[in-house]
Amino acid sequence: MDTKELLKKVRKIEIKTRRLSDHIFGGEYHSTFKGRGMTFSEVRQYQFGDDVRSIDWNVTARYNEPFVKVFEEERELTMMLMVDVSGSELFGTQEQFKNEVVTEIAATLAFSATQNNDKIGLILFSDKVELFIPPKKGRSHVLRIIRELIEFNPESKQTNLAEALKFLSNVMKKKAIVFVLSDFIADDYHQTMKIVSGKHDVTGIRVYDKREEQIPNLGMVQMQDEETGELMLVNTSSKKVRRNYGKFYQEKVDYYKDAFTKSGAGTIDCRVDESYVKKLLGYFKRRG
Repeated sequence: MDTKELLKKVRKIEIKTRRLSDHIFGGEYHSTFKGRGMTFSEVRQYQFGDDVRSIDWNVTARYNEPFVKVFEEERELTMMLMVDVSGSELFGTQEQFKNEVVTEIAATLAFSATQNNDKIGLILFSDKVELFIPPKKGRSHVLRIIRELIEFNPESKQTNLAEALKFLSNVMKKKAIVFVLSDFIADDYHQTMKIVSGKHDVTGIRVYDKREEQIPNLGMVQMQDEETGELMLVNTSSKKVRRNYGKFYQEKVDYYKDAFTKSGAGTIDCRVDESYVKKLLGYFKRRG
């Protein structure tokens, strides 16, 4: 992709997702994800209805009239976007590929965090960490993240979520808001997920295509595993083949939901032909 085309794509995503974060998600994000606590801001004269427990007795004694302490939320937070860039993300039978929807969701979340003056970082992972962008503030930083999401070319097509979660634990010492965006066709990450969720506020966003849930009856079809590159002839007219595939897929989905829920993490399921806006908004409202 040449620079001109890349910048055009980045701008297009910025316009769409920034509008969403400005008008829809900014306030919801703020009320859902709280700051680290309350810090003293100032004192002011007591007003009817103020909590008597907030009276500053030293100032009250000095001026011979009641004054109360005013506190502000210590707001600054860090958001980490963990994005699966393995081969299975390059799949789509609807209008968009999974990785395109993932990019839009990540950009919307990043702009929502920017609105609240929070830092945003990025981890792109396959079966290893492919790219780490440390958390920073600002629009230019978010545009860099979008640029990487659009044009990054991973070295590996396979997936290892546990490795990515271990990396997160090592680089993020303070509590962060973590969004993991993937199709979660992976396993063996339950224990690592438990450790990470104990320290961070984690949400898994599963982006999938409806054709992945069940193979349609199309007769003999040559298929390629995007993660291993293996080519195989599949008899999709066989009920047993379709049933076994459906079972395999459902087991991965169940594992993801079990691993996240039992670890105290949140989950969002978003099909590529559905509105991720409604899904995110619903999740924020439930949590808020």
